[in-house]
Amino acid sequence: MVRQRIYIDTSVFGGYYDEEFSEHTIPLFNRLRNNEFILLFSTVTQEELDNAPEKVKDLVKSIKRESTDFIDTTDEAVELAAEYILEKIVGETSYADCLHIALATINRADFLVSWNFKHIVNVERIRGYNSINIKNGYKQLEIRSPREFEKHESD
Repeated sequence: MVRQRIYIDTSVFGGYYDEEFSEHTIPLFNRLRNNEFILLFSTVTQEELDNAPEKVKDLVKSIKRESTDFIDTTDEAVELAAEYILEKIVGETSYADCLHIALATINRADFLVSWNFKHIVNVERIRGYNSINIKNGYKQLEIRSPREFEKHESD
């Protein structure tokens, strides 16, 4: 079976240790550790995690390299992120969020996973990001919260 490629933004790494989000985040990381997905890990995520607590950095290290595709920020991603802002999907202060979405789009992620409901996991914004993606010849990006990756007893 082909493993799905998921791009996880910084909020999900932090959510592992957050009381409000850990219940749904820990099972996702367990699935990552079981090689159920390929994690797309970007230079943007790495830079954002540079100032994270040690336990979050250790969480990153707990994911096997063979389950991870490392992706660099490219001019193509920068231009796509800038277009999201130019088209007013989000404001300029959300540039890093746009870069996550652009990187996930360009690198053909099956899903972008985030706990950021204001700027990312938001129906209106998802429509906006995807309208620009389609206009530029990319496929639609599925944007979800970790809650949607839980396995249930009947699985």
